[in-house]
Amino acid sequence: MANVLHSSYGLLTSTPPLNTCTVQQPRASLSRLHTLLHFTAVSALLYYRISNLMQGNVPFLSWGLITISELIFAFVWTMTQAFRWRPVVRTVAPENLPGDEKLPGVDVFICTADPKKEPVVEVMNTVLSAMALDYPTEKLAVYLSDDGGAEVTLYAMREASLFAKCWIPFCRKYGVQTRCPEAFFSSFGDDEREGLESEEFKVEEQEIQSKYEAFKRNVEKAAEIEDSTNDDRPPHIEVIYDTKHNQGVDDDSKLPLLVYVSREKRPSYPHRFKAGALNALLRVSGIMSNGPYTLVLDCDMYCNDPTSAKQAMCFHLDPKLSDSLSYAQFPQIFYNVSQNDIYDGQARSAYKTKYQGMDGIKGTVCAGTGYYLKKKALYCRPNHEDEFLQESEKNFGFSTKLINSVKELTGKNVNESKNISDATVQEAKKLASCTFEQNTRWGKEIGYSYDCLLESTFTGYLLHCKGWNSVYLYPNRPCFLGCTTIDMKDALVQLMKWASGLVQVGLSKYSPLTYGISRMSILQSMCYGYFTFSHFFSVSCFLYGIVPQLCFLYGIPVFPKVTNPWFAAFAAVFLSSLAQHLYEVVSSGGSIRTMWNEQRIWMIKSVTACLFGCLDVMMKYIGVAKANFRLTNKAIDQEKLEKYEKGKFDFQGAKMFMIPLTMLVLLNLGCFVGGLKGLVNGGNVAEMFVQGLLCFYVLVLSFPILEGLIPKIGK
Repeated sequence: MANVLHSSYGLLTSTPPLNTCTVQQPRASLSRLHTLLHFTAVSALLYYRISNLMQGNVPFLSWGLITISELIFAFVWTMTQAFRWRPVVRTVAPENLPGDEKLPGVDVFICTADPKKEPVVEVMNTVLSAMALDYPTEKLAVYLSDDGGAEVTLYAMREASLFAKCWIPFCRKYGVQTRCPEAFFSSFGDDEREGLESEEFKVEEQEIQSKYEAFKRNVEKAAEIEDSTNDDRPPHIEVIYDTKHNQGVDDDSKLPLLVYVSREKRPSYPHRFKAGALNALLRVSGIMSNGPYTLVLDCDMYCNDPTSAKQAMCFHLDPKLSDSLSYAQFPQIFYNVSQNDIYDGQARSAYKTKYQGMDGIKGTVCAGTGYYLKKKALYCRPNHEDEFLQESEKNFGFSTKLINSVKELTGKNVNESKNISDATVQEAKKLASCTFEQNTRWGKEIGYSYDCLLESTFTGYLLHCKGWNSVYLYPNRPCFLGCTTIDMKDALVQLMKWASGLVQVGLSKYSPLTYGISRMSILQSMCYGYFTFSHFFSVSCFLYGIVPQLCFLYGIPVFPKVTNPWFAAFAAVFLSSLAQHLYEVVSSGGSIRTMWNEQRIWMIKSVTACLFGCLDVMMKYIGVAKANFRLTNKAIDQEKLEKYEKGKFDFQGAKMFMIPLTMLVLLNLGCFVGGLKGLVNGGNVAEMFVQGLLCFYVLVLSFPILEGLIPKIGK
């Protein structure tokens, strides 16, 4: 089958390569050397701790708590080394792809749920950018899942379709790269517009911009009148633009299939959040366009490079990769992150190195947006296409059209344009109903998993457990740009959701260190182990933010004297960690300021969102709380935006998270002042030096937090 498929695309071994994969050197060698040296220092540190505890000549409680913290640090650090073992960089050569007529179909899935928290104009910009992808029109389809069932979203889709009739031909005519209209007409598009200077372009640009402003006004006015959601409704499927309208139209004016999907929701049936929406889109798209591949986008993550689909196909159509390749992941990059970078909790440089590190060991984690997925991977294991067709009705449900569409995925991955009849729309409504999944394997072994609220990350993990691989491409021009939160409360709520979901996986039967390690390589399971267990860092940080400081205040040493040879082990671990972090930041294009901001946000999220995420899981286990999807607010508050642009933390509305953070900051301040007084009087500088330095380091990291707290204290 694989040979037939590859020959059908003309991808013979003698043809030019579609992509390259290069191990990052000297980064890989330096990382392995650092691992050896750091491991030696960590081993010496732990030996010193445990041996002194066993001898009983130190305060048991304080030393015991510190030892627990350092054991957790050591465990998480060990998991991290898997990312550094074989980092790779990939490049693509889209010019070596076969002709457009031989490219497979791509269905774009965009999910939205609340027009208040996810502004409709922003969602429509994502839709328009997806419709304008540089890909054969008859092979492209765009689906919007509206889980809020809002009338304004449906109205906006219709308006967006009308605007697309002038916007997309304009982009194709002038080779516009920034195909999100909001970005193109903003300061982000200044350079590109200047490069297209011509009288004809200026005239058309002004005309298109005028139409875009009218489109925005209409949608925003409709949102002011009606932006409520409806959680008790029948399914609604509407073909906004059918490709049959492309007949007799020149190629530049053709538009892809555009479909609005609002699945049925009833209070008495579980709707499974985003995973349920994606599974509904898989079924609906299966009987409408049935593209073998799908691009999954968050509603605020627009297409910034129209060639992303062809870049992804450089992997999916590579005969050396395609048989076992499940998805090609692109990085999450945010256009509204300033140089201050104070809320970028993902620590972009660190995550880039982690994703490239996982890519070198057969699979990067699925980020939830900006990835091109082979649909077949959600239905079977590699090279086991027939297994999901056995007991097809038990697996997929009672729909002949759906089962036939699944069977088509095992054939040539080139889909043809289909006419969508009224009967097809009615069948799609059946597939989007609440009851269709009952007594099937949707959400269990078929489609996106329902076992974790982080549906894409967990499903990607299960795909790797089944034997699928994935790749990570970090191109020079970001293929996707999104809008991240600039509000402390929303940032921490989002981090708490991620932490809770990942910790829950780590403690479940699907734990990477038990379930995963028996189904994938040790290094890959260690990477997933890091994502699921690293949030226990919060326990270590919390203890490390209390115990040494209180001991400093009362003159109780918990670290060796600076004159003691064992002090070298502690100093080596600290400096080695800083050096490794600095190297990863600088090698990823960051600066010392970037590193410093990452240190600050790491401390904040560790003792707030990550700590509450761990507590959230514990509460769920004892039955105090239940799983809850927390939708991040994407609407921009102008006052908070101004504070963010000045690099100031805004803690408004984040009172719950501020309790441990405020306590630790004030405790460190009080202990530092009191400890210094005792240090002067007692003269035991050698014994208490490390604890005093630790207090000072935490206070320096906490300066923006104190700055944010002072106005509140004044009130």
